[in-house]
Amino acid sequence: DVELIMNGGFSPLTGFMNEEEYQSVVENMALPDGTVFELPVVFDTDDENLQPGTTILLKQGDRAIATVELTDKFTPDKPLECLKCYGTSQIEHPGTLMVATERGRYYMGGKVTGLNLPVREFPCKTPQEVRAGLPDDKDVVAFQCRNPVHRAHYELFTRALDDALVSEGGIVLVHPTCGPTQADDISGEVRYKTYEVLKEETANPRVQWEYLPYSMHMAGPREAIQHMIIRKNFGCTHFIIGRDMAGSKSSVTGDDFYGAYDAQECAEKYSAQLGVTPVPSLNLVYTEEEGYTTADYADEKGLHTKKLSGTKFRQMLRGGDDIPEWFAFKSVVKVLRDNM
Repeated sequence: DVELIMNGGFSPLTGFMNEEEYQSVVENMALPDGTVFELPVVFDTDDENLQPGTTILLKQGDRAIATVELTDKFTPDKPLECLKCYGTSQIEHPGTLMVATERGRYYMGGKVTGLNLPVREFPCKTPQEVRAGLPDDKDVVAFQCRNPVHRAHYELFTRALDDALVSEGGIVLVHPTCGPTQADDISGEVRYKTYEVLKEETANPRVQWEYLPYSMHMAGPREAIQHMIIRKNFGCTHFIIGRDMAGSKSSVTGDDFYGAYDAQECAEKYSAQLGVTPVPSLNLVYTEEEGYTTADYADEKGLHTKKLSGTKFRQMLRGGDDIPEWFAFKSVVKVLRDNM
């Protein structure tokens, strides 16, 4: 969060939200001035002695990252925050669990002044740097992901360029989140390695790759809008919205917290205000006869589809079994196996 405040990824934020901003975002999905913003960005603490008027230094080890001029201190209504932002206050939602067990008792607002960017194993360009590398006269379609890119993902974001909503000559910006996601996800460092080998293997001139230092909340529709806001700041004009984007399942029942198309409907609602065009993702399946097609086309033509579940894929990875190339790229499989 600090890095995205510093580099403009969270623009128009220039610091951690004060109480007025926090309450407005939680209850109205907007800052007090009406600017759409979906999730709170807060500095949390249990320190009783930390008071407004204090300036603190945030460090990564010995490296000074930023100062924060603290302006106010308040006790958040965490159950309400979770209910509004995640659609549930149930503890089995990873976002609710984070708010309840990891965040401190108090939130504090304050202006952030950047000193040095954090040092990471994967490079994260600033919005200004990314925008400088994008074409000025073409549509830029952002693809957000938090897992390694497999064949279906690649087909999905390259075919998005053929969508009627995207002008001729547009490009895709693959912009994965490489920060913390869910507890059982592959680490950001390993994900980054899979993206780099795939970038080399495909060498597609209409696909650019950059990396985002962002921690996923799994907040479904609200997080989809948050991603659109961030990608606009990085220079994107369009954003691919997948089925159940940023969704999560209950760790108790396994039920989905959000509907399959909730994020797409929310993106359509806020598209004009954000100035970003949502591009619905295709529902692709692999067929023996014609390779990847839409599921509707496969049904219409009576094509034979092949499936491989994530659980089965992980079992095959660990067992050293051959992974079918229609499912995953060899270069990506090698990185995953080398880092198990």
